[in-house]
Amino acid sequence: MATAKEYSVEEKLVSLLTLQKIDSKLDEIRTLRGELPMEVNDLEDEIAGLQTRLTHIEDEIAGIQKFIANKKNIIKEAEALIKKYEKQKDNVKNDREFNALQKEIEMQTLEISLAEKHIKEANEEIKEKNRILELARQAIQDKEANLKIKKSELEKIIVETEKEEAQFQKLAEDARSKVDPRLLAAYEKIRKTYRNGLAVVPIERDACGGCYNAIPPQRQAEIRQRKKIIVCENCGRILVDAELHESVQLPGQKVAKVKS
Repeated sequence: MATAKEYSVEEKLVSLLTLQKIDSKLDEIRTLRGELPMEVNDLEDEIAGLQTRLTHIEDEIAGIQKFIANKKNIIKEAEALIKKYEKQKDNVKNDREFNALQKEIEMQTLEISLAEKHIKEANEEIKEKNRILELARQAIQDKEANLKIKKSELEKIIVETEKEEAQFQKLAEDARSKVDPRLLAAYEKIRKTYRNGLAVVPIERDACGGCYNAIPPQRQAEIRQRKKIIVCENCGRILVDAELHESVQLPGQKVAKVKS
């Protein structure tokens, strides 16, 4: 029965280093896009919000116009009643009937004045909402123009980098399959902890290449022996010696000669 191959610590470190360098290259490619994807999403959200506001204002204006139309109908009805009452005044039989008709005329006249006041106020409100509407339309136009530029820039960068990114994505998948599952889980957890995505770092000038915390000579000697996985006591990153770090290269890069 075949048994699974046991990898040495050094082989495990090489697998991790290979993955780290591939992931770092992918991070570098994505960094080229900078904040553009976020800026594009933000602009799209802002435009959607402005368009919703635009629709809301248009609905409000339609409601006010309906209100004005209703008030105009009230005026027409009041004017028709006034004509009717004026005609009836010619046929009254006593002062009581005359005064009653005159009171109705005054009430309808007041109704007309009140409706005209409401119409005037509503027209002023429409004027203000149209001003806000125009500002919103202009804002949408400006943001759409900016979005077009940002999308064009992003698409250009994506076109320039997508082939390289796809290549390194495939390399990363292959590299992950060669890393011990428990070690891979630890690696991914450390990567997510730091913005630069560095989970495996070399010793540089007697210090951790991630947090620059000093590494004691005895600890450095243990790291160079590559007999066990050693992490920085300060930042938790996996440490490797500079020589091993230099010897592991990305595909296509010249491999540095490792001293025996």
